[in-house]
Formats: sequence, structure tokens, C-alpha cells
Amino acid sequence: MICAKQKPAVSGLEDEFGKKVTAKNVDATTAESRKEIAALGFKSHGLVIRSADGEALLKQADHTVDIEEVRKKLRELLGP
Repeated sequence: MICAKQKPAVSGLEDEFGKKVTAKNVDATTAESRKEIAALGFKSHGLVIRSADGEALLKQADHTVDIEEVRKKLRELLGP
């Protein structure tokens, strides 16, 4: 996940999904992060769900992040 600052809902995903999910907040203002942000098609920040091998499975750019959609996708990916 690439976030300019940590949001409570995002930081709570590890608590909600346990060891099945690792949440990582990245400083979106560094040169390296700006390259990744551009590659993901974001203007300034966003949220990404990645597989264990790094494949982007869900991307939500900038101010379009819908945490309920993120939870739904995680439940779908992780199963019961």
C-alpha cells in the first residue's frame, strides 16, 4: 500500500485479517515511491493489494480509495 499518511482503516487491516495480510505504508514523497506511483497510474498516492509475488491485484488511486471495496477484495482473495 502506498499512502501519503497512514489512515486508521488501512492500518487496521492487519488486525482485521490477521497474519494473512501484511500492511505496509510507504512515504509517497520519496523519489523511489514517486516512480512506483507513476507506474501504478496514480497521481500522488493510492492503495495497492499485491500478491505474495508482487503482482498488483487491486489498485485504487488517490482519493478514490474505498476501504469497503478493499475489505471485499481481501475476503475474496483469502477465502473463508
